[in-house]
Amino acid sequence: MSESTQFPGWHGTTIVAVRKGGQVTVAGDGQVSLGQTVIKGSAKKVRRLSPGGRDVVCGFAGSTADAFTLLERLEAKLESAPGQLARACVDLAKDWRTDKYLKNLEAMLIVTDGADLFIVTGAGDVLEPEHDIAAVGSGGNYALAAARALAETDLDAETIARRALTIAAEICVYTNGNMTVETIKA
Repeated sequence: MSESTQFPGWHGTTIVAVRKGGQVTVAGDGQVSLGQTVIKGSAKKVRRLSPGGRDVVCGFAGSTADAFTLLERLEAKLESAPGQLARACVDLAKDWRTDKYLKNLEAMLIVTDGADLFIVTGAGDVLEPEHDIAAVGSGGNYALAAARALAETDLDAETIARRALTIAAEICVYTNGNMTVETIKA
């Protein structure tokens, strides 16, 4: 039974990533909601991994336990293929889609090493986003639209990500302004 079946009405998370000026910023809100109730307002959904001493920043939307399982798998893939983020993401997506246990996991990941930026899904997708902006989660489309508009300004990646998440939080009831922000350079 999937989490959405076990816990109908669980909502939360907006993650946005912006690549600009030789850096990538990943920002996530902290809200987890059950129906109309905020269960937690300070969840940390953006993490820095350091497999093999090389930093990778990940943001996740969906089930926290599922996302942590995927982050552990991604870290193992990166340790076996150091410096090859694309390969590690493709290998993770293949496992996620075909493994009997993993294929039931409900989450989406945004992953970057500062040079590459990917959205990884359980459908086997490893997407390099257009316009150097990626967004997932309940308020993802709001954050994506805001970041795309702000990308045409002179603002840096971190400022764009923060403002986009703030705008999403003002529109999406499943997103709050309690941010976790990580910036990584290429």
